[in-house]
Amino acid sequence: MSQEAVPSSQPKGLLQQMEELMAALNADLSQLDADFGQSAERQAPTPADGPDRA
Repeated sequence: MSQEAVPSSQPKGLLQQMEELMAALNADLSQLDADFGQSAERQAPTPADGPDRA
């Protein structure tokens, strides 16, 4: 019967690990998105679709 307690505790540990990994991945992607946005603003300070464009 003690074996039944072990498998039930493992998924909870795995779920917690997955949640932590997803949170870290989300934070990394948010930072990458912010960095990408800043980089795009520096490379193209003027809009491509301006009044001079025909």
